[in-house]
Amino acid sequence: MNTNVLITGATGGIGSAIALEFAKAHCNLFLVCNSRIDELDEFADRLSSAYEIEVFTASINFSDTEAAKESLKDFIGTTGIDILINNAGISFVGVFQDMNVTQWTNMVNINLNSLYATCSAIVPIMIKNQSGRIINISSVWGNVGASCEVAYSATKGGINAFTKALAKELAMSGIPVNAIAPGYIDTPMNSHLSEDEIVELCDEIPMGRAGRPDEVAKAVVKLAEMPAYLTGQIITVDGGWT
Repeated sequence: MNTNVLITGATGGIGSAIALEFAKAHCNLFLVCNSRIDELDEFADRLSSAYEIEVFTASINFSDTEAAKESLKDFIGTTGIDILINNAGISFVGVFQDMNVTQWTNMVNINLNSLYATCSAIVPIMIKNQSGRIINISSVWGNVGASCEVAYSATKGGINAFTKALAKELAMSGIPVNAIAPGYIDTPMNSHLSEDEIVELCDEIPMGRAGRPDEVAKAVVKLAEMPAYLTGQIITVDGGWT
């Protein structure tokens, strides 16, 4: 029986790279995006044809947490999700006092409350089956915080705490819960950086370069293959930066 993997934020740089790596492993995919469903459908068709797997897609807006939870339940039905990848996320760059409450709430809903929606829909099935894995995509800023990214850092720090706490709850069911915390990765989310800022960042990173989305994706797949006894961990993928 093929492994079923659900990935949120599947049109993003890291999300699409994760989907590709699991497709290469011949897993069936349940891919979720916010609004770019046409793009996601095209991507799904390519993966399905290239790797002879089933790929299902859905557009779910995590800014409404309760509605998102119900949409996820409809999307997966009674299908057992073996691996849940919580990758959906947005960023806001600017000083804290320039952020309004709508922007703050939207970031909390998409970056953090989305984990409530996905886990509320999927964890009961995992517990019933006494199997499954959850991998959350955090950030180095969730570990150490970043100036001009207060809300983003707060939500990613929340993901880290969520990961550690849920891992303890689900350990008796044999369901590991872990997180990957990427550093500076070359994705569209970081396209706001100028060339000078990129050079300055890379000078701070011992490896001297940005990470690639496929490097994060490969770490996710490897983590999904680890023994279940590895749980509650925040694994940093940042070239030795932090």
